[in-house]
Amino acid sequence: MFHVEPFFDPATFTLTYVVYDPGSKDAVVIDSVLDYEPMSSTVSTASVENIAAFLDKAGLTLHWTLETHAHADHLTATPWLKKRFGGRSATGVGIREVQKVFKTVFDMPPTFRTDGSQFDLLLEDGQILEAGTLRIATMSTPGHTPGCVSYHIGDAVFTGDALFIEDYGTGRCDFPKGSADALYTSVHDKLYALPDETRVFVGHDYQPGGRPMRAETTIGKSKRENIQLRAETTRPDFVALRNARDATLAAPRLLWQSVQVNIDAGRLPAEHENGVRYLRIPLNLRKPVDDDGAPRRASTS
Repeated sequence: MFHVEPFFDPATFTLTYVVYDPGSKDAVVIDSVLDYEPMSSTVSTASVENIAAFLDKAGLTLHWTLETHAHADHLTATPWLKKRFGGRSATGVGIREVQKVFKTVFDMPPTFRTDGSQFDLLLEDGQILEAGTLRIATMSTPGHTPGCVSYHIGDAVFTGDALFIEDYGTGRCDFPKGSADALYTSVHDKLYALPDETRVFVGHDYQPGGRPMRAETTIGKSKRENIQLRAETTRPDFVALRNARDATLAAPRLLWQSVQVNIDAGRLPAEHENGVRYLRIPLNLRKPVDDDGAPRRASTS
């Protein structure tokens, strides 16, 4: 029997989970958070220290720090956890595609690897991961990003940004290589094929209407009540709804800071000669401008 301990980060609406066997003390952490304040561009560790305190108090052995995908709204604390507790890091093999896209977006140096080797293990669809007495099945659930995976452990599934609480819906699909059609397959054809009583632990809870935070729902409740994708929802209807909603959404507040760190398995940029680390933030990415800030005119030559 395993237990699930959720940790909520209200700044990014992120849910981190410690999944553990209270008998054997074996544990994994899913989707950790390193705090980042954009105005001062500072990182801190309050969120992950709460997780560390729980691991220490319960006497748990951390085997794996798992990522459901390369997050666009928070920095992962995977390197901090590995340094503090040991263990290894893993994510889905689709991270390679995400790395290739964003290496170009951020104009990263040729030395930046796009083979996923920054992680200790890349997981294929259906691959089983052992963490002591815990047995974790990998489910490829792309759509939000091409690299998204869900983790199926016993009677529970950890869905990252694929499937949220039923009163909020599903993850957005407007990031590079995202796909509402792929997300429909991931949720409707794969996650909804799990038994109705399967517990669903979501990657974020945005607390619609100001309700209290919820970390958990079920597959059955999602199939009956999810406001965007029920069991009877057709693929064309979902794709149309998802694409229309995505067209109205602003970019996540920490998009550029988060992605460039997370595709590198959470490693912060290397120090420059002056001892300072720098993030790469694209300027006017979709509307090139001249040096004086004026919109660049199309060439007439």
